[in-house]
Amino acid sequence: SLYYVESVSTINNLWKEVDFSSFDVVVDVAGIAHIKITTKMKDLFYSVNRDMTVDICKTAKAAGVKQFIFLSSMNVYGDDCGIITDVNKVNPSSFYGDSKLQADNIIQEMNDLTFSVVSVRPPAIYGKGCKGNYPLLIKYAKKVPVFPDYKQHKSLIYIDNLCEFIKLLIDNHSKGIFCPQNAEYTSTSEIVRTIAKFSNHKIWFTRLFNPFVWLAVKSFRFVQRAFDEDAYELSLSNYFDGKYNVVSFDESIKRTL
Repeated sequence: SLYYVESVSTINNLWKEVDFSSFDVVVDVAGIAHIKITTKMKDLFYSVNRDMTVDICKTAKAAGVKQFIFLSSMNVYGDDCGIITDVNKVNPSSFYGDSKLQADNIIQEMNDLTFSVVSVRPPAIYGKGCKGNYPLLIKYAKKVPVFPDYKQHKSLIYIDNLCEFIKLLIDNHSKGIFCPQNAEYTSTSEIVRTIAKFSNHKIWFTRLFNPFVWLAVKSFRFVQRAFDEDAYELSLSNYFDGKYNVVSFDESIKRTL
């Protein structure tokens, strides 16, 4: 199949100048993330992550677009969500997660026989040039001599797998809420181990530090983000018979380097 794709900026509401009537699908990936959040930003988060999303969805529907796909977030289940076993048990703990959830709730009400609305709630997305914590892990994995061998369940999705997933949503005219992830869990220790392997850097992995890591997880936010349980139950993500996972974990790490 051939796809014509056009990118439109949402900055300064430039999207309002676009005629959506010639498009079959609108994919909304705009949002605020990867910045230091303060309470002063609360209104900004809701205006972008919720209000603008709803406006774009309404405009797409009025223009006769057939499908609207919104990139929501795993944070609708909380910033420290453990292992998620039910996609309906939402529990946002920040206004980032709550703004995404409110957007999900409003746009899902717009589903009907001629207009399909999709909310995609991915875990952490990584790939070459990505922002967030992943570039820091690459930096550490190429330098540190020792790292904790700490057991953890962590869901991730590689950018190529997410793109394939969105393509399958379009091809199948899907609607509803989806929580895709890579085919298997990983952990921060395993990520660092794999980066080091492909960077030809030797690291000694030890469990000696695990009691200190466990204590630090309880006390320090940055350690918690790195080592706490943070995953979807694998069965929740078995869409399209798993065909969207076109790149293995090892290969995805190799490509990011």
